[in-house]
Amino acid sequence: MTGPSSISINIPVTNKPRIVIVGGGFGGIQLAKRLKGEDVQVVMIDKNNYHTFQPLLYQVATAGLEPDSIAYPLRKIFKKQENFIFRMAEAIKVDPARKVLETSIGEIPYDFLVLATGSVTNFYGMRDMERNAMPMKSVPQSLDLRSLILQNLEAALLTTDLKNLEGLLTFVVVGGGPTGVETAGALGELKNHILPLDYPELDIKKMRIHVVDHGPRLLQGMSPSASQKAEEFLRKFEVEIWLNTGVVAYDGTTLSLSNGKTLLTKAVIWAAGVAGAVLPGLRAESVTNGRRLKVDAFSRVEGYENIFAIGDLACMVTKDSPQGHSLLAPVAMQQGKWLAQNLGRLLRKQPLRPFHYLNLGVMATIGRNQAVADLPLVKVQGVLGWFLWVFIHLMTLVGFRNRMVTFVNWVFSYLSYDKGIRLIIRPFKRGQSPVDR
Repeated sequence: MTGPSSISINIPVTNKPRIVIVGGGFGGIQLAKRLKGEDVQVVMIDKNNYHTFQPLLYQVATAGLEPDSIAYPLRKIFKKQENFIFRMAEAIKVDPARKVLETSIGEIPYDFLVLATGSVTNFYGMRDMERNAMPMKSVPQSLDLRSLILQNLEAALLTTDLKNLEGLLTFVVVGGGPTGVETAGALGELKNHILPLDYPELDIKKMRIHVVDHGPRLLQGMSPSASQKAEEFLRKFEVEIWLNTGVVAYDGTTLSLSNGKTLLTKAVIWAAGVAGAVLPGLRAESVTNGRRLKVDAFSRVEGYENIFAIGDLACMVTKDSPQGHSLLAPVAMQQGKWLAQNLGRLLRKQPLRPFHYLNLGVMATIGRNQAVADLPLVKVQGVLGWFLWVFIHLMTLVGFRNRMVTFVNWVFSYLSYDKGIRLIIRPFKRGQSPVDR
C-alpha cells in the first residue's frame, strides 16, 4: 500500500498496510508490541534509540540512579518482532494530503499514522525561565541538572562572598506536582544524609530548598489528605513551601516571585508544566489551547480518519475526564494497547470500540519511607505507600536488567543512607542545556 519514496531512507517497500508510530514512550511501545501478530508493517521513529522511564528522571538528576537504569534500547525491546522496523530520526512535519511523514532522514509514507510524541516543557512564554531554569524531561537534561547541583556545591567551597554562597546553596523547585514534590524530597535527603559527609568543610545547614506553586496546595491532582501529608513530609526536610505564588522573572541569580519576594539562587528546577509535542502540518482546529490534539473515543485526531494520537499528546474528552485524561504513564499504556486492538479491527473492517480508562491511582514519594498514594479503593500514606511506590515502579520499568540495577541501587541507598552516583561526568555550562522538542 505504501509508495516507493520510502526506498530512499532504506525502509522496505511493502504491500502490507504500514503503521508509522512517532515516539518510543509508554504508549508507543505498548502499541507496537500489541501489533506483533497483525499482518502489517510497523515503523517506529524516535529521536533517541532508547525508551526513557520518565517518572524516575528526578532520581538521575539527584544522583540516585544512573541513566542506564531508566533507559532501555528500543531495538532490544522489539528484537524478536519481525513486522517491526525502527529508525532513529526526528519527526518534522505531517503531510496528511500526501499521507507522508516528513523526518530528518527523509519522507515516510504511511497508511496509518500514530502520534505518541508525548509532552515537552511548557515555560508559558517566559523567555528568561526558558533560558535560565533547568527542565527535566529527558536524560541529557537530568544529567545537566545533576552536574549543576554538584558544581554549585563545589563552587560553594571556594567562595568567600556571602551572597554568592547563598545563591549556590539555594535550590528552587517551581511546580508542586508529583515531579516537583519528589525532586524536593530527593534534595532534602541529600541535604540530611549525604552532603554533610561529602562536604564536611561546608555548612550544609545553610542549604535551602524551596517549592513554589501557584495553586493553594501541593499535588493538586491528588486528594487533600495526600497534599497535606506531602507538605508534612517536605517540612521534615526543612523545605520551604510557597503556595498561591507564581514566578515572575529569573536572570540566573535572582528569582522574583509574584508576592514581591526574591530568592537568590543559581539553580531553579522547572517542574511547573508541560504541553503536547504537536507536529506541524495538522489543522489548527485539531489542537487545544493546551497544545494537545483533540481525539475521539477511538484516539482518532479530529478531522482525520487515519491519524491517531495517544498518551500525553492526546486530549480525549469524556464524562469522567472533561479536560482530557491526566498526563500519566498508565493512560498512555492503556491507550496504546487499546489502539492496537482497534487498528486490528479497522483492518478487518470490524466496528471500533471506544476507549475506557481504568484508573489505577496516583502516587508520589517524598524520600525514604514517605510516600502518598491515592488508589481507587483506598488512600495509602507513609511507609506502606513508599513500598507500594517502589514495587509499582520496579514492575513498570522496561527490561529485567533495569529492574535489577534499580532495585540494587535502592536497596543500597536504603541500607546505607547513601547515593553512590555523585559524579560530574559532563560539566554543565549555562546556555548549553539541550532543548526538548
